[in-house]
Amino acid sequence: MTEDYARARAGLLLGLGAYVTWGIMPLFFKLLADVPASQIVAHRIIWSLVFLAGLASWWKSWPAVRLALAAPRLLLVLVLTAALISINWLVYIYAVVSGHVLEGSLGYYLNPLVNVLLGVFLLKERLTLPQKGAVLLAAAGVAVLALGAGDALWISLTLAASFALYGFLRKVTPVEAVEGLTIETLILTPIALGWLVWLQGQGEGAFLTDGATDILLIIGGALTAIPLLLFTAAAKRLRYSTLGFLQYVAPSLQFLLAVLVFGEKLTPAHILCFGAIWTALFIFAFEGLRGARAAARAQPEVTP
Repeated sequence: MTEDYARARAGLLLGLGAYVTWGIMPLFFKLLADVPASQIVAHRIIWSLVFLAGLASWWKSWPAVRLALAAPRLLLVLVLTAALISINWLVYIYAVVSGHVLEGSLGYYLNPLVNVLLGVFLLKERLTLPQKGAVLLAAAGVAVLALGAGDALWISLTLAASFALYGFLRKVTPVEAVEGLTIETLILTPIALGWLVWLQGQGEGAFLTDGATDILLIIGGALTAIPLLLFTAAAKRLRYSTLGFLQYVAPSLQFLLAVLVFGEKLTPAHILCFGAIWTALFIFAFEGLRGARAAARAQPEVTP
């Protein structure tokens, strides 16, 4: 097994872990439907920092965090990624708790197409002819679904653009997953903490009013940090276009939850979209596997 193959396989497993977690996340947010989206996001930031601080201490990552904080250009990029991920969290939670699951899922269906475009045009990644056909097929499926998005299409577009740009910047930024996410949450924590303190002072805070809600808000920190850590680690190991198509796992799980658990109606547009996207996924995965095997065969054997 070549080093590149092992790295790609690890990236695939890490990416699947991230997207499966994100795919079932609506189950968690439905339990917090009575809490305003802005408060959920603020608690996600604060409790994520607690979780990440523990990881950074366990893995002795604080020296690397301090080095990154001392690099102005790197810090500026992390300020931007922190803003992008906070926008993404806020809009997605709003979509779930306000009954716009269709638009939220559509955003994450659009996201991989944006990832592929970023990979091709900015990272100069090349697609084979079947992969180009897969992109067009997936785009056609998403277009069918987009017709039903209505006036809330801004949710889909915001989710797609914010997370695609976040993933791209984290891929090209020379900082590891734990260190980068720790700095992002450090940047956002003063804003989140100030917002929650003000709300508590106004008597509008959701924290310390119900034990079950408090526990869920605290758990949300780990549930926020873990898939992001898996995602950023995967982004370092996979081609960005491959990572983009892998993301279809999350919205597909969200649609299954919507139909089988939340009782939402499966429309013909959903069926057409699913069929187009999963066909495209199969094509893209087959081409990627064939390319990896061809590269492995072309690499000369090293004899001891």
